[in-house]
Amino acid sequence: MPVFYLTEKLAFPHPSLADPDGILATGGDLSTERLLLAYKMGIFPWFDEDSPIIWWSPDPRLILIPSEVRVSRSLRAVIKKGIFTITFDKAFEQVIKGCARVKRPNSQGTWITSDMITAYTGLHKEGYAHSVETWYEGVLVGGLYGVSLGKAFFGESMFSLMSNASKVALVALCQQLVKLQFSLIDCQVVTRHLISMGAKTVSRKEFLAMLSEALKDEGPTSFA
Repeated sequence: MPVFYLTEKLAFPHPSLADPDGILATGGDLSTERLLLAYKMGIFPWFDEDSPIIWWSPDPRLILIPSEVRVSRSLRAVIKKGIFTITFDKAFEQVIKGCARVKRPNSQGTWITSDMITAYTGLHKEGYAHSVETWYEGVLVGGLYGVSLGKAFFGESMFSLMSNASKVALVALCQQLVKLQFSLIDCQVVTRHLISMGAKTVSRKEFLAMLSEALKDEGPTSFA
């Protein structure tokens, strides 16, 4: 299958036209308008500093239903002890930069480039990108960030400087999303870490149907 090259026109090919690895298109920009259109279509950017912008729509897709998050006995004990403090949207830039510093397997650099940080910070200021922060004795030790549209949360990345810090953030996110009646978290690609916490794969077709239902209310959501 061909990989499409995006122009200045604000448009994407249909996700079903992605190649077997999930790559759909290259080029375009990281403007707020294009990023929001991408997420609405089940597409996300993922690239490194030495590559052009690459847009993906993998099949299968990893999702997590917020009410189905799996909390192990040991993690439940950590949460019960209350050693961590959780906040929402209090330190977005610190969280995304913390995620950018994480060393990924089989990677020399980060996919969270300076342009990505600028773009998602812009989304945060517009009320579409959110962070969950994990603090220990006043120090940021973990967290995650993602994009919220309608009743769908698109998870982007997480980091942890202490054992369980990112897991606690994910559980707190799920609890908050249940209160807000969110239907799904898009986890994008399969990781054993997320599978262990209850994430599951669905076909692209099923994911797009679930996303369409979740986007019937498209406005930004307050996590405060």
